[in-house]
Amino acid sequence: MKKIIKVTWVVVLMTILPGFSFLNSSDDLPEVLIIGDSISIGYTPLVQQLMEGKVMVTRPYKENGDAENCQGTTNGIANIDRWLGDTKWDVIHFNFGLHDIKHIKADSGKNSNDPNDPHQTDLKQYKKNLSEIVEKLKATGAKLIFATTTPYPKGTKPYRAFGDDIKYNKVAKKIMKKNGIPVNDLHAFVFPRMEQLQKPVNVHFTEVGSKALAEQVVQSISENLNKK
Repeated sequence: MKKIIKVTWVVVLMTILPGFSFLNSSDDLPEVLIIGDSISIGYTPLVQQLMEGKVMVTRPYKENGDAENCQGTTNGIANIDRWLGDTKWDVIHFNFGLHDIKHIKADSGKNSNDPNDPHQTDLKQYKKNLSEIVEKLKATGAKLIFATTTPYPKGTKPYRAFGDDIKYNKVAKKIMKKNGIPVNDLHAFVFPRMEQLQKPVNVHFTEVGSKALAEQVVQSISENLNKK
């Protein structure tokens, strides 16, 4: 039954998203789940292409077939069980941070460009939320990989304070070290080449940037699959 459901879902996605395809519906391939924000939405299809025929790569999708933005840790707490489903994952590559760092209106929760408005998730709550998510992920028995939050230039909107990426990544790395979870340090990978890989005054990446991230993610997944 599992195989029939998987093949049917592939057909649905191929109908909704022309040119999109899962790699292979074979139950013999390792199952990899990517959980992340819009940065991961940019590189996931490329990871799928690069690992075609070797690994079954997927991520959360909305009912209409669009990739779901997993956003920050508060959203992660609310949806992690649904994203995990009942699949026995071999590897879960996950990231939270970029949304937690942004500033929001305290009364509405909408994005803010005012540095005096609060973070979506302050550092203390981020630590608590991420620790809870990690416990949920560990319970799956999958090999876990945490991807650090990528850097961003000054002036991006909504407001993100310069240097908060480093602060939040530091907290995340401590949690991963405590739990024995390897880190795919995308921040360190991108930082020296931000101007080459990112769009101007934007947290998002060019096609070249997404491809470079995808290659780094594939390398990390491959290395950790071999350790299982």
